[in-house]
This record gives sequence, C-alpha cells and structure tokens, in this order.
Amino acid sequence: MTLSVVVSGASGFVGRAVSAAVLDCGGSVIGLVRRPQTAGQGVHERVIAGDDFVDVEAALPRDRKCDAVIHLAARVHLMRDTEVDPLAAYRKTNVDGSLRVARAAHAAGIRRFVFVSSIKALGDSDPGRPLRESDEPGPTDPYGVSKLEAENALLSFGEETGMEIVIVRPPLVYGPGVRANFLQLMRAIAKGIPLPLGAIAARRSLIYVENLSSVLIECATNPSAPGKTFHVADSLDLSVTELARMLTAQLGAPQRLVPVPASWLRLAGGVTGRSAQVERLIGNLRLDCTRAREVLGWNPPYPVEQGLSKTAAWYRSAY
Repeated sequence: MTLSVVVSGASGFVGRAVSAAVLDCGGSVIGLVRRPQTAGQGVHERVIAGDDFVDVEAALPRDRKCDAVIHLAARVHLMRDTEVDPLAAYRKTNVDGSLRVARAAHAAGIRRFVFVSSIKALGDSDPGRPLRESDEPGPTDPYGVSKLEAENALLSFGEETGMEIVIVRPPLVYGPGVRANFLQLMRAIAKGIPLPLGAIAARRSLIYVENLSSVLIECATNPSAPGKTFHVADSLDLSVTELARMLTAQLGAPQRLVPVPASWLRLAGGVTGRSAQVERLIGNLRLDCTRAREVLGWNPPYPVEQGLSKTAAWYRSAY
C-alpha cells in the first residue's frame, strides 16, 4: 500500500523529517504550512494563513484519498512566556486548533488522526521508574496541561465519530536541525565553555527525530494503533553527564564538564529563581515504551550513538 498523509507543521524540525521519511517509503505528503516554499522537496504544500487552523478545512484535500493526518503543529513549550494568560494561549492552538484539524480531516474522509502530544502531558519527572501510559497525569505547566486536554478531546471526538485517533507522547526530540535547549547545549560544548554537568546521574529519555518519524508512520498504518496512547523513545536512556560526554566527543570539543553535585545545582537554582529549570536537568524522566513494542512491533531503528553522531555532524557543517 502506498501511504498518503497530511502533515501539519510540515516546515518544522520534526515535520520535515517525517515528510522525508514518508517520501522515502514511496508515499506522498500534503504539508500544512504557514508560509509557502518552506516544506521539504516533494511535499505538496497547502498554506494555512489563519491562526489556530481557523481556515484548515479549505486546505485539506477532498479530491484525493489520504490515509492519515500526522498532527505536529503546536504552540511549543516556552521557558519564558510573555502571554498574560499562557494557558488560554496554549489551549487556542493545542486544543481548539487540533480539534479543528481533526474535524476537517473527518469531513474530508480521512480515517486516521495521529496526534503528536508530549510526555509533559504526564509531567516533568518519573516516579522512580519509567513512566507508563497508564500513569496518573500530573502536568506541571500550561503547555503540558494543554497537551493532555487535547489528547482527551481528540479521543472523545474519535468515540463520537468513529475516526481513528492515535496519541504519541515523545520526550525531547533531537537530530539535524534541532533548536532550543539541545542546540544551546551543543553550542556551549563546541565553544569549550565549562559546564556543571560532570556529576549528574539522572537519566532522561530522548528520541532521535528519525526514530520518531518511523513510529509515526507505524501509527499511521498499523491496524492495532487506533484508540491507544504510546510512549516512544530511543532504546537507551542516557544520564545527563553521559549525554554531554558523548556530544563532546562527537563535536571534537575539549572535555570541560565540571563535576558539580546535584544538591549544589539545586541550591543555585533556588537562589537564582531557576528551580524549575534545574529540576528538569537533575531529575529522572524516563519513558516505558513496552506498549509501542508489543502493540506496534516497533523498535527504534537508530541507536542513540548514531542519532547523536548525525546531529553533531549537522552542527559542525551548519555552524
């Protein structure tokens, strides 16, 4: 079967990778974008000019068969949000906007909707073991709250209409083209800036963007996927120190990781008003991906070492 999908956020870091993976499999992609000529080569672009997908219905095809929507577009997590009411802003895009896309897709006859949520819908740390899909949600910020509300709203929509809803909760995604905190970490390491990351034992799940692309395609096609939520991550959870050391080696940078105890970092976070950021650094956040393996038969095709190597090679060539 030739896969035909609609990818929202097709011009973004993950959207470009997912689109390329579908095309590599011989499939076709309709990419929903905000500006023309921003998606990858081979993607059929449909421009969504309005905010929060208010005009999405006109962009979805009714003249050709599509198998699924992979919904990536979102208001992303911001460390310093300037909105007066951040939760309302997140809800407009992540809840209301996602439902608009699902309704439009259903009206266009598209049978499946793969919603890329976030592990932050459950929380920012694990309870001493990897997080399972059945764990009680406890999102700690407006972004996580909005993602959880979107999950619930979409599952209800699926029950009402018969549309096949699949929820995917990745952790931090990395790979060529990555931005935000991961890019800042690589920049600091490449510049040889001493970092207080030499003694952090906390392990945090990550997912290489091509691993995420592979499981999203599986969720768009596997008959066992609908109605379920899946945690997805690389096959190995690195400690923060291990991650920094591996990136240092891949970037060919000097090893300047200072072994500062986690308790000292926690104290410094309290003094500087950055306790939340420090806790994300020194706390465990691991995902249990058993369901994806058992239900979908999915295992990450790329080991973490290969993902970090490709990411570092991209950084060296781009910067």
